[in-house]
Amino acid sequence: MARFGTIAARLLSFAIPVALGLMTIVYSDTLKQSPAASEARQTVVPVRVMTLEPTPIIPRVIGHGTIGPAREWRAVARVEGEVVQTAPDLAPGTIVSAGELLLRIDDTDLLLNLAQINAQLAASDIKDETLAASLKIASADLSLMQVDLTRQEQLVAQGVATRASLDAVHRQELTARAKTTEISNQRQLAKAEREILVTQKAIVERALEFAQLRAPYDLRLTDVSATEGQYVSRGQTMLSGEGIEAVEIAAQFPLGRVGPLLRLAGGGKTVLDLKARVRLAASGHDVVWKSTVVRVGDAIDARTQGTTIVVRVEEPLTQAAAGERPPLRRNMFVEVLLMAPQTEALIVPTEAVRDSTALVVSSEDKLEKRKVSLAFTSGNLAVVSKGLVFGDMLVITSPTVAVEGMMVKPVEDSERKAALWAEAMGKAPPEASDAMQGKGKSQETEE
Repeated sequence: MARFGTIAARLLSFAIPVALGLMTIVYSDTLKQSPAASEARQTVVPVRVMTLEPTPIIPRVIGHGTIGPAREWRAVARVEGEVVQTAPDLAPGTIVSAGELLLRIDDTDLLLNLAQINAQLAASDIKDETLAASLKIASADLSLMQVDLTRQEQLVAQGVATRASLDAVHRQELTARAKTTEISNQRQLAKAEREILVTQKAIVERALEFAQLRAPYDLRLTDVSATEGQYVSRGQTMLSGEGIEAVEIAAQFPLGRVGPLLRLAGGGKTVLDLKARVRLAASGHDVVWKSTVVRVGDAIDARTQGTTIVVRVEEPLTQAAAGERPPLRRNMFVEVLLMAPQTEALIVPTEAVRDSTALVVSSEDKLEKRKVSLAFTSGNLAVVSKGLVFGDMLVITSPTVAVEGMMVKPVEDSERKAALWAEAMGKAPPEASDAMQGKGKSQETEE
């Protein structure tokens, strides 16, 4: 019985593996896995695009600077004396009108000098009249002597008169001539002395005008160092002020930014032909002033390596409105926008061009790289001169892995395009955060 169990175990140990092998062969076609597909389906990546179209743009560059007065005034004492009168509320910050009396210096000494000169002029007039009468008499006496001399010469020639009598008459004629010459010279000297007195009188009268200090034009006082009762000496600064009819901003612009703007302006335009605006960031809104380019700096700023362009804003005080438009005051930090005339161009977001390369979607929805040349950049936009054409679908957000030829799904970003177009016309701020979201505050820079 034990032997039978051993034989059965051996048979089973041989039969079971053989049976399993046969089953594997029989069902091998059923158990094998399907091979991988020879052509795997490619993954399509969605990308945001912007179809390029002719876009109106007002090219601009932005600079920064501080406000200063167009004209400054310092009142320097040209006569010395005590200040005997000042205008009411004479203090820094006061706005005064042209011709308004600001202060008056005691002019008593000047008036006394003027009275003395007038008296001397009156005496000079009397002296001139006396000398004129004396000259008339002397001239008449000389004429008589000359007639008598002629008669004596005739008598001597006839032998009636002696030579001694002729000499006596000749001597009298010389004496009369000398007297006439002397009186004439005295009169000429008196005339020169009178001219000196007239000049002295003009000097005193001019000094009297300097004793009254009036505003040369409408201005705001910035410093008052002379008060009533104070003695001022010649050359002392009494008042300082600045004109209120205009302000100027010497704005700094980066090198190489103004040149492309002028090229876009075309027609041989210069910096003076560009339109200018001054912008101040205020709470809740930006304030813009129209301005005019008046001149260009003569040198590159050593600290910022920028070029200086000066713009002028006329009548800043009359444009001020409480709570809406603050007055432009000295040392305010503002933006200055220089703008070329409106034109049409091919504009793209600056972030869509990297290392002079842009991505576009081909007609087969495949990614394609293009070499791009930019003519001008400002804020979030750039003007393309070469490499792209109207109708191209420009990729404005690059996929994580950008492989040329990969399949993509273009999604038109109308909101980004609208924000870019608004920025091109100056109706949206150049800040990237707002522009990317299509948001912006009206800047009125297109006016």
